Amino acid sequence: MPRPDSQIIDADGFRANVGIVLFNEDYQVFWAKRVGMDAWQFPQGGIRPEESVEAAMYRELHEEVGLLPEHVEIVGATRNWLRYKLPQRYIRRHLKPLCIGQKQRWYLLKLTGDESAVNLASSRRPEFDHWRWVDFSEPARNVVFFKRDVYRRALEELKPLMKVHPFAAG
Repeated sequence: MPRPDSQIIDADGFRANVGIVLFNEDYQVFWAKRVGMDAWQFPQGGIRPEESVEAAMYRELHEEVGLLPEHVEIVGATRNWLRYKLPQRYIRRHLKPLCIGQKQRWYLLKLTGDESAVNLASSRRPEFDHWRWVDFSEPARNVVFFKRDVYRRALEELKPLMKVHPFAAG
C-alpha cells in the first residue's frame, strides 16, 4: 500500500524531517505536549518533495505553533542529518516505501515576536494541546526514549549558538 501523504523516504528507510528548537529571551526552550497524550516534544515534521528544508521548517512552525517567519530569527541549524530508528512496534510495515525512522535537520530559532502569537490551533489538525518554556536540558531527558539520543546531539550542537545571539536590551 502506498503512503497516503507525500513524504521523502530515502533508500535506507529514513523519512526526511525538520526539528525546531525555539528559545525565548530567558534562554528557555519551547516544549509542547502532543494532543491527548502525556508525551512532550519539540515541534517537528516531514519535508515534502517540493520543499527546501528551510521552507519545511517554516511550514511546520506555522502549522504546529502558529508562528510566522517574522516572529523568529534563524540562529543556526545542525550541520548534518541526525537519525533515529523507530521501535519495531511503531514501524508500519503495510506502507511502502517502508519507513524505519527519521533523519532530521534541526533549526535553532530565537523568538523575536511576542509569545502571545503562539497558536496551537492554527491548523485543521493540531499536533499539540499545551506548551511551556523549559530549561534547555529538560527535553533530552524527557522526550520519548527512542528520540533521546537525537535530541541530545542536536542540543549539544545548537546550544553554543544561543549565547552568540543575545536579545536586545530594553
